[in-house]
Amino acid sequence: MKGSRLSLLFAVGLGVAAGVGAYTFSYAKGLSYFGTEPSACVNCHIMEPQYAAWQKGSHHAVARCIDCHLPASFVPKYLAKAENGYRHGKLFTTQTFEEPITVKAPGMRILQDNCVRCHTELVHGIVGGSEAELEEPGKVALAGLSQNQCTHCHWTVGHGERAGLGGPLRWEERAALERTDPETEASDD
Repeated sequence: MKGSRLSLLFAVGLGVAAGVGAYTFSYAKGLSYFGTEPSACVNCHIMEPQYAAWQKGSHHAVARCIDCHLPASFVPKYLAKAENGYRHGKLFTTQTFEEPITVKAPGMRILQDNCVRCHTELVHGIVGGSEAELEEPGKVALAGLSQNQCTHCHWTVGHGERAGLGGPLRWEERAALERTDPETEASDD
């Protein structure tokens, strides 16, 4: 009798947890984040200025949000999506996010990697390195991040006018980049 009550209580608790989880996932339009549509990024009202600016930006016709903000390879892309989803969900649920939204150091490394990946021919002489190094995503970009970050000069490319993204690094961003070890954080944000 006691075992059946415990089983019933466990089943009810599991059902409630599954129901709340399913409702939350549905309410947050969770499936949209598995795709590539930029409109998924505007599910959060806080991202509306970035989305509107991207629609007017110079890369609107050639790049979606994920092309710049996520790694190109399948596994790192979905690991970054999972980490971002958890972090963003936690920050938005607890209302502890910063305004304006800014890209953190791991995300800046991903942006840099993607700039170099898409514009290899153009940036080879600027970023430096051999052809072999440019074929290894992240190697050249991480090596040149602090001095040759693409968004330092081209901060309006993705989102037009500054929307909390790109631009010159603030002193705390530069310090964070100098403290981090690229070998251990290559798959972050």
